[in-house]
Amino acid sequence: MVYLNRATREMSVKIVYCGAGLSGKTTNLQYIYGQTNPVAKGEMIKLNNPETERTIYFDFLPLQMGEIRGHRVRFHLYTVPGQIFYDATRSIILKGADGIVFVVDSRVSRLDATLESWDNLHHHLRVLGLENRVPIVVQYNKRDMNNIMTVDEIRTLLGAQQYPQIEAAANGGRGVFETLRAIGKLALHSVREQSAIAA
Repeated sequence: MVYLNRATREMSVKIVYCGAGLSGKTTNLQYIYGQTNPVAKGEMIKLNNPETERTIYFDFLPLQMGEIRGHRVRFHLYTVPGQIFYDATRSIILKGADGIVFVVDSRVSRLDATLESWDNLHHHLRVLGLENRVPIVVQYNKRDMNNIMTVDEIRTLLGAQQYPQIEAAANGGRGVFETLRAIGKLALHSVREQSAIAA
């Protein structure tokens, strides 16, 4: 849920990147962080499991995004841990989301993990009362790899035909900012509809 700080006249919008483990969530945020002007970003916070070196908590990345009705917009970008056994952490991070990017690993070998993660996301959205209230963009990542499924095949299996789609190869930056712009636009539209912002 959008947070307004009337003292600083800032509006904070929370975007959460979800998906199966190693689908490219952290790669997206690292690319955005590396390409963003230093004056427009805060510190990226990354917590890893020392045994697997996978992100298990979140990456935090605020971005200054101009003004809306006299309020500066600050995007907070998070990832949720992809591994299903971090379920409680995933629920905490999803709470209050204004927009969600679901990152798909397009490889055939990762289909089961992708489907499990998609179902888990919708379970949490139902529990949190956010289903059909938070915009979702689906990023079909790793399109530069071998043994990948077509986007249409994956969309059908997910039942994700109603969501905007972006094809990506996040390790090289393809589709990364397109995804951010797409979810940012939808999240801000949703915020405008749900909140009356004082000028």
